[in-house]
Amino acid sequence: MKVVVTRVCRITRATAGAWACAGLLAMTGAAAQAAGLPSTQVAWVPAAVDADIDRAFAQARAERKPVLLYWGATWCPPCNQLKATLFNRQDFAALSRSFVAVHVDGDRPGAQKLGAAFQVRGYPTMILLQPDRTEITRLPGEVDAPQVLAMLQAGLAGGRPATQVLADARAQRPLSAAEWRLLAFYGWDIDESRLVPAAERPAVLAALATAATRAPSADDEARTRLLLKALAASVEGKSGLQPDGGMRSRVERLLADTAAARSQMDVLVNAAPALLKALAPPDGAGRAELAAAFEAALLRLQNDTTLSRSDRITALDARVSLARGGQPEDAVSPRLPEPLLKDVRELATRLDRETLDPFERQAVIPTVAYVQSRAGLWADSDALLKANLPRSPAPYYLMSQLGGNARKQGRTDEALRWYAQAFERSEGPATRLQWGAGYLAALVDLAPADAARIEQVAAQLFTEAARDSAAFHERSGRSLQRLGQKLAAWSADRPTAEPAVQRLQAQLSGVCAAREAADGQRATCEAIARQLSGRSNPRG
Repeated sequence: MKVVVTRVCRITRATAGAWACAGLLAMTGAAAQAAGLPSTQVAWVPAAVDADIDRAFAQARAERKPVLLYWGATWCPPCNQLKATLFNRQDFAALSRSFVAVHVDGDRPGAQKLGAAFQVRGYPTMILLQPDRTEITRLPGEVDAPQVLAMLQAGLAGGRPATQVLADARAQRPLSAAEWRLLAFYGWDIDESRLVPAAERPAVLAALATAATRAPSADDEARTRLLLKALAASVEGKSGLQPDGGMRSRVERLLADTAAARSQMDVLVNAAPALLKALAPPDGAGRAELAAAFEAALLRLQNDTTLSRSDRITALDARVSLARGGQPEDAVSPRLPEPLLKDVRELATRLDRETLDPFERQAVIPTVAYVQSRAGLWADSDALLKANLPRSPAPYYLMSQLGGNARKQGRTDEALRWYAQAFERSEGPATRLQWGAGYLAALVDLAPADAARIEQVAAQLFTEAARDSAAFHERSGRSLQRLGQKLAAWSADRPTAEPAVQRLQAQLSGVCAAREAADGQRATCEAIARQLSGRSNPRG
């Protein structure tokens, strides 16, 4: 199971039972906490099926309020970061009276179907919608809480949907300052190709950054944010922004300005390597000077106690990533400056001691352990994860990290033990399919001769999928697709696996036959079964 230190979980306890209520259910206080809702001060509406969503939008229309839909999971570190820094704020609670707050836990039965309906995949995702279900904007979960609140307030003030604003921007029609900020702060990482296809995003961001520079209504913060996002996206393809000396000078001035760098904190810490590569390629002149400027800015952010602990450790992670530049990505013992290693040790110790809120710990501890591993401090990472297993609301997440640590160091048997424990302890239908698929992938990679165990784990996952009404939607469906691909490759590489894969294909075909065809799940299931059948029976 891979741990990614970004603010969206794309790899990833369900609240069991029906939500019995008279009319639309809203919970606060101890009841909300007991139900697993994101905070106790907000009247969250839990939703898992279409009827829940219908009632929420009926309430929104009756009260003439928009809807804020939050999609998350218990284990997800950035989701817990939102709980610790945004959802628990009194100003957020006060603002929530202006909208209907809907919480979709990805592990509630049926929730993955809602994920497909709203085109949400990564945890967390926050969407602001009009009462008629028109999407206004996707709010970024990684920025500082006051910035999220400002964007939410702007959306509540009657702003136009992001689709309309983007269309006007691309047609070179004038935009207001608020509309430029909407595009600059839009959650492009969780867009799921709604506004533009992913392949076109670098070019679109490049055009927006250029247009904002010329637009008198755009403020400096919006212009700079669009420039940074366009530069970072351009590294992924040739259709994006082509950096020049003027852009580099703008970024250098930003890095030297403490207040300005803090306002762009999320982009700088999450995209520092990409920005450095865009502005100063490895074989380009002046790379060392620009890298030093990034290092100085990131160090200030790391030491900025007005930032959340999670943001500070992520700034340190960006420093580690820059220091690892040019070294193999899978290097077990990277060469890092001793002062940087000292900072990793000291900040890890401090945050472990100071982080007391359970939500915040679920955001901070996995990130600290990840940074320790990236710095080559494997013993420190393992010790931190093991010490926090009894305290974590999702110990299986930490167990997966322990498995990853062991695997990267070549301790195969230990890695498989941790992956097995993580799957055993995982909770919730979507999470169990995801963790199970990860365990099976590790088995195929590390113990391909253990056909009995591979078949047992796959059969268990297909049995659990049969009990899950949304098993072939969204994240769950992708977990099962990955499982099918892994089994097919295993069978192709190891002919002795063919009998096991044939039995698994027959089991899955039975699961497919029981699915309704109307919602697309049967087609997804049958595609996986055909893949297994084709691999295990080439003549068929």
